[in-house]
Amino acid sequence: MTTTADTTDTTSSTSDQLPLRVQNLWKIFGPGADKIIGTPYADLPRAELKEKTGCVAGVKDVSFEVAPGEVFVVMGLSGSGKSTLIRCLTRLIKPTAGEVVIDDCEVNSCSDRELRDLRRNQVSMVFQHFGLLPHKQVIDNIAYGLEIRGMGKKERRAKAEEVVSLVGLEGFSHSYPDQLSGGMQQRVGLGRALAGDPKLLLFDEPFSALDPLIRRDMQNEVIRLQHDLQKTMVFITHDLQEALKLGDRILIMRDGEIVQIGTPDEVVGAPADDYVRDFTSEVPRSHVLTLKWVMRDPHPDDSSEGPVMTSDTIVRQAAQAALASNHPVRVIDDGELVGIVDDDAILRVVVAEEDIPEGTQA
Repeated sequence: MTTTADTTDTTSSTSDQLPLRVQNLWKIFGPGADKIIGTPYADLPRAELKEKTGCVAGVKDVSFEVAPGEVFVVMGLSGSGKSTLIRCLTRLIKPTAGEVVIDDCEVNSCSDRELRDLRRNQVSMVFQHFGLLPHKQVIDNIAYGLEIRGMGKKERRAKAEEVVSLVGLEGFSHSYPDQLSGGMQQRVGLGRALAGDPKLLLFDEPFSALDPLIRRDMQNEVIRLQHDLQKTMVFITHDLQEALKLGDRILIMRDGEIVQIGTPDEVVGAPADDYVRDFTSEVPRSHVLTLKWVMRDPHPDDSSEGPVMTSDTIVRQAAQAALASNHPVRVIDDGELVGIVDDDAILRVVVAEEDIPEGTQA
């Protein structure tokens, strides 16, 4: 797990294998922004920096790496810097300092031609506002990026038809955007992003304007597509439940800085500070924590019988089998017994979330 005191990823991949690497990234808005970094002003809280210099630190010394096929979620409240960060990744906003490396291309030193090539061929973005072309049918909206690349009409339409099925829009190829619901329009936006087969997908709060049920469907759609396609994704959201549902790892931001980077269970089980602890206080812990958070060390007197599970099994998923057995759960990773989970350990997490009738003992 990573906090503001340690923002170096522990992934074993070398940098040339990483789809995305961000190192010491800054974006400061205001006069003389480039003169702030390296001075005492850079260490000031955001409000004080603005008062003394007229500058605002949108992104402040952010570093992280994203592994191949990972869904990396960046979350925080409004004004935390998450949308500024994602726009810096493809230089839609030019960073003040730092490095962004996408597939061995250092974005901030790219020529205009190299940057266009990167945006057209390596990276696709999905925004909250769909940005569909109202005069084009679904199939041509999905194929638009391929058209920009110069692909012929027949070839790009054939590719777009494949993507229409992939994102669940069969039968709507020749509909226009205003004939579609909000969720279907976002499927078109998702299809357009996927059509070019990018190595990196960037999502900037794509579902925040959708109704709750449609939003849940679209979250499930992202999970399904990730399972099928194994794309590397950076997903921006202000919704913790969405972050926990989608993210392999979560980066939490506040005032442009990293507060914590960790897996969902690390963020819930070991919050870096009170800010993260408040964020996660309403989360059903049994739905997020894994057995590694509730297991104890094994000892010679433990039974060799009982259910066998891995340490990354979610507590809620393990509860039924664990409580139905006369023996504790044996936690085994890579053929080695690493822990024991007793009924009491399960109940402390699960029952704490339930409304227990008066007089009932856990």
